[in-house]
Amino acid sequence: MYKDELIQLHQFLVYVLKNMDEEYELKEECKDYLCLNISPHHIHRTKAEHKHAIFVLSNTISEVLASNNGGGSNVSNGLSELIKRSRKELIKFQDDGNLNYQKVKL
Repeated sequence: MYKDELIQLHQFLVYVLKNMDEEYELKEECKDYLCLNISPHHIHRTKAEHKHAIFVLSNTISEVLASNNGGGSNVSNGLSELIKRSRKELIKFQDDGNLNYQKVKL
């Protein structure tokens, strides 16, 4: 996906979460997403950061839906794995960026 498409998906998931919040009061469940400190309006943030935020939001939504429909969710398990992978990718990207910055700085 292109970055602008990821941002649009990110925005859609935020709308879904806000709509769900009216019914379920999701303050506690949204902590992981809010700690990321990224929103769809942060267009200067990297594609990897938006991708990670999408996985965290998707996981939050799937967990809320599963818990309110009386059961666990295999979707949430799969999304948890994607969150781990995207976090590693994000850390690697940040580390590579720091190395490039240091090379240019010297």
